[in-house]
Amino acid sequence: MMTPRPGTRCEPGRGLARPRSGHAVVWAESPLQLLSAVEGHGAGLFGRRTVIHPRSGSVGLSSTLSSLMSQVPDGVSFTPGAARIPSPRTPGMDRWVIGDAFSGTAQRQLMLHPPAGEVVVLDDGLATRSLLASLASERPVPLVRPRVVPTTARRTLGLATWFTLRRLMRAGRLVVFTALPVADDVRRRFADLGGHLESHRFEWLDTQPVPETVYEPTVLVGSAMPADGLIDEAPYVDWVHSMTDDGPVAYFPHRREEPETLARIAAHPMIRMKEHTVPVEMRLRSLAPGQRVHCLPSTVLASLGLILAPSGVRIFGHAVPDQWWTTSTPDRVRHHLSSALDTVGG
Repeated sequence: MMTPRPGTRCEPGRGLARPRSGHAVVWAESPLQLLSAVEGHGAGLFGRRTVIHPRSGSVGLSSTLSSLMSQVPDGVSFTPGAARIPSPRTPGMDRWVIGDAFSGTAQRQLMLHPPAGEVVVLDDGLATRSLLASLASERPVPLVRPRVVPTTARRTLGLATWFTLRRLMRAGRLVVFTALPVADDVRRRFADLGGHLESHRFEWLDTQPVPETVYEPTVLVGSAMPADGLIDEAPYVDWVHSMTDDGPVAYFPHRREEPETLARIAAHPMIRMKEHTVPVEMRLRSLAPGQRVHCLPSTVLASLGLILAPSGVRIFGHAVPDQWWTTSTPDRVRHHLSSALDTVGG
């Protein structure tokens, strides 16, 4: 069993004393994961030194990285963009930090190189809540993304990962770090099994300068659902255009939206198309009472709710009408995505 290091309390199911000592290695594959990694270090959760390995080629990651590099807390460093995930057995490492526990690449690393220290899972959108619910389940659950129809081999790997993470939980060596609201029963079960659920409210980000000012009364955060083939593009574009009934709209595109879709949206004279740069959690902190944010089901409903609640900005989550879904979108995926509406005000 792992010997607790100075500054660390490892009793299963209890919160972790902070700040902690040691060295963390992070694999970041999205802007949200990158921001969450900096939040984790700033909260004293990762230790005195945190090395972040950004995945090369990930859409939107380079601009977020450039923005963060000049203002990260002491002890954080970045490697050049990497194509391979760091090993859980990296020499001198106390904590192996990932964002996507459903990734086959991450799961194979866990199987091939069982970690000697802790495993920390960062926010990866709604997948984080799915992970917690799966690990709190009384029955084994293959850790596979809802949108994937797994092969037998993929299902076997996901199931083996479930057992591995449960063993880490029992040893007090699995930490999940999230800003998302978690159901009380899942939180309780996860803790009873030995997992550490650590929450944050973007405290580090709150200390940073606000990079831009938004003047439009309505802000619409774009969705990747049309680009991902989950909903039809035409009704989505019509819905965005309808938001101009109350005045100009500032549209903040999702990093995966297609240029053709964005061009159709921007064709409306009352739409102010914003260039995609860094996560909206970093960009919309200047909003003031009277401004409002609209979004289809998305993680940003919860994250922006935490960030903007003190300023009185209202956030509206909109359910996807049944007729928008494409015929190829399974019910389980529709329900998974729609669950983001439960996080409004969380």
